[in-house]
Parts: sequence; structure tokens; C-alpha cells
Amino acid sequence: MNKLKSSFFMIALILCFFSILSCKSSSSDYNIISIDTNTTYQTMEGFGASDAWRCQFVGDNWPELKKNRIAELLFSKEFDENGNPKGIGLSIWRFYIGAGTTEQGEDSDIKNEWRRAESFIDAYGNYDWSKQKGQQWFLQKAKNYGVDKFLAFSISAPVHWTKNGKGYNSDLISGKLNIQDDKYDDYATFMFEVIKHFDSTGISFNYLSPINEPQWEWEKKSQEGTPATNSDITKLTHLLNQQIDESNLNTEIVLAEAADLRWLYSSFNKPKRGNQIDYFFGENGKVENLKRVKKTISGHSYFTTWPVDSLIQIRQKLNKELKKHNVDYWQSEFCILENTDDIGGGNKRDLGIDTALYVARVIHADLTLANASSWQWWTALTNADYKDGLIYLDSGDNSDLFNLDKIKYNGDFHDSKLLWALGNYSRFVKPGMVRVNVESDENEVSIIKQYKDIMLSAYLDKETSEIAIVAINYSNKNKAIDVSNYNINEIYVTSSMKNLAKNVIQNKQIILEARSISTLIGSIL
Repeated sequence: MNKLKSSFFMIALILCFFSILSCKSSSSDYNIISIDTNTTYQTMEGFGASDAWRCQFVGDNWPELKKNRIAELLFSKEFDENGNPKGIGLSIWRFYIGAGTTEQGEDSDIKNEWRRAESFIDAYGNYDWSKQKGQQWFLQKAKNYGVDKFLAFSISAPVHWTKNGKGYNSDLISGKLNIQDDKYDDYATFMFEVIKHFDSTGISFNYLSPINEPQWEWEKKSQEGTPATNSDITKLTHLLNQQIDESNLNTEIVLAEAADLRWLYSSFNKPKRGNQIDYFFGENGKVENLKRVKKTISGHSYFTTWPVDSLIQIRQKLNKELKKHNVDYWQSEFCILENTDDIGGGNKRDLGIDTALYVARVIHADLTLANASSWQWWTALTNADYKDGLIYLDSGDNSDLFNLDKIKYNGDFHDSKLLWALGNYSRFVKPGMVRVNVESDENEVSIIKQYKDIMLSAYLDKETSEIAIVAINYSNKNKAIDVSNYNINEIYVTSSMKNLAKNVIQNKQIILEARSISTLIGSIL
């Protein structure tokens, strides 16, 4: 019997030994997170999206219940009874100043009326502030929900001032602004009058972006748009600066909405429209000393996100040029255009997690490599079978989902995982927060491997000591992190099954779900 007891005792010791080894092995699988609040980067200015083009019909025609829920998804900072966000709390709303192709109708040559836009001014110089009613509905909702900042942007001069009388461009040689030579003053005055009018109604535009993607030729007759040389932009900006400076408006002019990040730091085969950081803010910068021009350069991340090494290298080059000239950076427009191995191309909408993760990785790269202080998506709504919206509209009829006539007055809307993934940033990384250094004990892993595995960024509110950590797990396996050194008490997860779902943290060793974006909220101890 004693021998039997002894055997049982030995077996128990062996099992205990292996159990301890197992526990140690399990513990070692946790990546310990380290945050250095003394190493700071950019101060965040906000996350946004634009009302072009689909808001015009939804805001004007759709049933109140539906469009109110859409506005809640975009703007709300409230939580439901379970502590989950009701919306993604955008902090910037982009309002498009139309050029009048809607009034031209079919004569505009833009076949899709969803891609035309009204103008506040007619050919006789008369203003009609009832125009763009649907967009104004969303603008007011954004204001009511407490959106922090508003940006007005123009893509084309009003059609009665353009060289060809159209909202698109016909000159494929010069690259110049599609505007009659004697109408620059009128164009500047028009944009100024728009922001002055809305200021009188209680909606102040913090920013005005007068030119969008000037490197494209805009000849395809699919929407409003114009090219512009750097010289054209300078001329228009000087006129705008003078008018705003003589007013009591607090609007800042933001440049230059480059169509590709490479035009910000190189000529990229278009010398009159490239090297925009140096041209505008270099030693002899053309707008460097203008009082109402914000010392920020804007670019669009299109065609620079695949393959992963290009995603990284282009932003590293951009950051080098930004530092050289001490200029801040905004990523001010993005959706899926280029073909990729991960999610294919822009064609075919994707409400699921794959596109959401792909975009989250782009956001991470723009924020941590290029030090973007603002990140803005292209269209908040889309009625297209394309990866270009946060909220998707359709007819509800599976045999005719994208019937534009039906959707014009009513339809179904669908939130996407992309919406909620953007919310992992926009809802919790608040304007005024500062990005700080964050590392894990696997930091020796190459940056390309990180971009296929775990990506971390951290943001600090210096006044309250609140910390927000965004963790992207791009891999197909659950990953574990250890935040024992910090007072992290909440996590909000977007995955294939969750939309910013809240979970209270009790164990400081946290599992990051495979293929997910998580935001951890707490404070520095």
C-alpha cells in the first residue's frame, strides 16, 4: 500500500511539473506591451468622410427613420445599453461644393445623375442657398451630433466659368485648371461666399480645400473634376487667402489633395503638378507666408497600398520629405482602387472583415509611417457595387440591387465591417490626442512581417492621461498581449462576428482575435 501511495505521489509530482512547464510556456506566448509617453509624434486632428455623391438623394428623399439611423452610424458618440457604440463618431465631415452639373442634366455629359452636383450660384451670379438640400441635411445632422470640424472642398469651378462649359476637363495637354482666365477671382469669391453663408447659419467650416487631385486629367465625363498646375493652385490660393483674411472667418485653406502620395515628394512624370511639399512649403514656398494657409499637405493613398513593401517604402519617403520642410500631413481621401492579392480590386462591394482589415492596415501605415494627423475616407455612402463606401445602399431587390432610380427615393442600407473598423480609430482616437511610441517584446520582427501579423499604435490624452491602443491582428491565428503595466479596462473589437463590441478587461493578458481590429482603452498607471 505504501508503495502504491508513493507511486501516486510521484505521478502527481510529475504531472504538476509538466503543468508548471505548460503554464510557463503559455505565459511566454504573451507579447508584453510597452508604451513610452515621452516619445511623441503627431497630434491627432480627426477622422472623417465625405458627403459626395450619394448623400444628396438620401438626405433629401429617404424616409426620416432610415436616414436618421445612417446619420447615427456615422456621427454618434453615444453607447447602447450594453456599452457598445451606436456609431463611429466621425470628428471631421467633408462637404462638397458642387459645380452645377445637376442643373445641366444630360447636357452635362455625366450619365449617372448620382455623380452630378448642384451649384449654389447660377450663370447670372445669383445665389440659391436651398440647393444641395440633401447634403445640407447631413451637414446639419453632423453639427447636431457634435462633429468637431467641418471641411468644404471643391473639385471644379461652376460650369458657367469653365473653359468648356462642363464640369469635366477637355484639355489633355496643358494640365491647367479648367477655368476661363478672367474667372479666378469669381471662383475664389464663390467659395468664400459659401463658407461665409454657412458661418452665418451656425456651421463654421474650419477648412477649405479648393483643389482636388490636380494630377488627373478629369476627362472621362464620369463626375466633376479638373486638373491644375501648382501655379494655378498658388494663384487661386492667394485670392482665397486675401478674402478670408479680410473677413472674421476662422477658416484655414488646406492643400493639395494629391492624387497619389508620390506627387507630394517627387515629380512622378508631371513636374508642373508634382513635388508639392517643396513647391508650396519649401525654402521658396509659394504659400509659405500666407496667413490663412494651414501648414499641412494633403494626399490620397490610392495606388500606394500594394504590395506591402510599397505601402511601407512610399510612406517612409513621404515622411522624410515632410520632416525636411517641417510640414504636417493629412491622408484626406481613400477607397479601394488598385488590384491586390488580399482583397482583389475595387469592384464588388465587401461588407465583411477582409476589406476592413486591409483598410485598417492602410490607416496604420499612414498614421505610424507618414505621421498623418488626420485620416479621411472617400464617400460615407455608396450605391455602387464597389469598395468605396462605409454604408452601402441598395434597392433590397436581389434581382436588381443597384437600380439607381429605385434607390433615389428609398431602399435598404447596410453597415459594413469597414465602417466599424474605421470606428476603432475615429470613435476613440480623439482630436488633440498625441500618438506615442508603443512596442511589444517581438519588436525585432521585420516591419513587413508585422504588417501581416500584429500592428500596434497608441494615443495619449495628456490632460486626462487616457490611453487608446489600436491593435490590428491581420493573421489567421489568435494572438495574445500582456498589458499588465497599464490600467487598461475596456476593449472594443471589430471582427467577422463583432462591431466594436465592448468587453471589460479583468485579466491583463488579452487575446486578440484572429482577423480583428481591437481598441484598448485605459490610462497610464
